[in-house]
Amino acid sequence: MHNSLNNLILIQKEIQAINPKTKIIAVSKTFSIDKIQPIIDHGHISFGENKVQEAVDKWTKVKEINSKIKLHLIGKLQTNKVKFCLPLFDYIHSLDSIKLAEKIANEQIKKKFKPKIFIQVNIGEEAHKNGLNIKDLEKFYQQIKDDFDLNIVGLMCIPPFVADTKPFFKKMKELSNEINLPELSMGMSNDYLDSLKYSSTYVRIGSKIFGQRD
Repeated sequence: MHNSLNNLILIQKEIQAINPKTKIIAVSKTFSIDKIQPIIDHGHISFGENKVQEAVDKWTKVKEINSKIKLHLIGKLQTNKVKFCLPLFDYIHSLDSIKLAEKIANEQIKKKFKPKIFIQVNIGEEAHKNGLNIKDLEKFYQQIKDDFDLNIVGLMCIPPFVADTKPFFKKMKELSNEINLPELSMGMSNDYLDSLKYSSTYVRIGSKIFGQRD
């Protein structure tokens, strides 16, 4: 059995034991399709990419052959890339501005395709990270609901790179409850088991499945 598939199966078992509803996004950025194929053949359908152009080159044909595959954009989305993003990506995890919301709203009318969208929260309030400030979240979500016909399903975060990310996951769960959204995209290779305790519905796991990137 292929290493990456072994890794995926072990992680699935761990997650099943804690929160069976949580879905694994296999973060396949920088890995070629031949490295990913064993997992596709096994029946895994959720994959994450950071860069729109890489995803277009890599997944367009694969998704034509296998319509079950769900592609998640987990990196920053530039407004000028939105037209390439739809309908390739089923999920966008990085909405953090009105300008981007407007662009997606216009594009989904043109393409007749509505992706599921997560609002990215800058949960550690780090100057160098994308995402909304916590204090702006409620107002932003209200404005999005009032002004655009977007399918907002949840919140996403990339917590600070610290030993204990649990306080950040706890805060995300509270925010999610406050604005009443069903999905939470949080937890990566180093902390996904902790994220499950705080109702994460999507974990984004790359190196723990595919190994270290070059």
